[in-house]
Amino acid sequence: METLELVDSDTHATVRLRPADEVRAPFVRVVLSEFPAAAVACPLLLSKRSDTGAFYVGALLGFKHGECLIDSPDGRLAFCSLEAAREGFFAVEDNIALDRAHDRFGAGEGESLFDGEGCPTAPLKAAQSALGRLMAGQEATDVFIAKLLSYRLVEPIDVSLSFDDGETLRLEGLYTISLDALSDLEDAALLDLFRAGHMQCAYAMITSLQHIALMARRRNERLASML
Repeated sequence: METLELVDSDTHATVRLRPADEVRAPFVRVVLSEFPAAAVACPLLLSKRSDTGAFYVGALLGFKHGECLIDSPDGRLAFCSLEAAREGFFAVEDNIALDRAHDRFGAGEGESLFDGEGCPTAPLKAAQSALGRLMAGQEATDVFIAKLLSYRLVEPIDVSLSFDDGETLRLEGLYTISLDALSDLEDAALLDLFRAGHMQCAYAMITSLQHIALMARRRNERLASML
């Protein structure tokens, strides 16, 4: 469990923040406002929270922890999630708090949270902004998920991958939107999804699945380059 400390310029004057893309989870939560940028870079899938069993939408960035398979040609991340940007920070009522034990924080590497006058630096402002946008977008995302469930559009997806080095990976606990179920909906249900802006989001998730094969190919290419 996190030990949270309210962010304070005096208490955290020497704390440094490592860049978000240095701490990579393979599957990160996203909200609806991130769909346009995420869907063109990586697969969007549903999973369940381990503590409540509630569904959430996430972006698949790699197949293992610490592995990123969505690099752009210039070596930068093709998509940087709000969740990654705010990682290590939490909202506590109207305040922002941090978990000092998180990998992003230290006293040596990274950038300071505050400048010499005690004002928030750009990295801290970016984390605050990302946290605010996540909180603002969560309700709309939950409504979208509830609508998918009400129309029985969510189905489990089996992702089994074999690589040239002989390794086989199976990604479990993931769900997607059933294109067949979506096509079978009555006109009133389709209109409901369309007017709410959910149809576009649903198709963004469905079409984003093509990135799984692209990521697997990229992983094989990296394996080959190491031989």
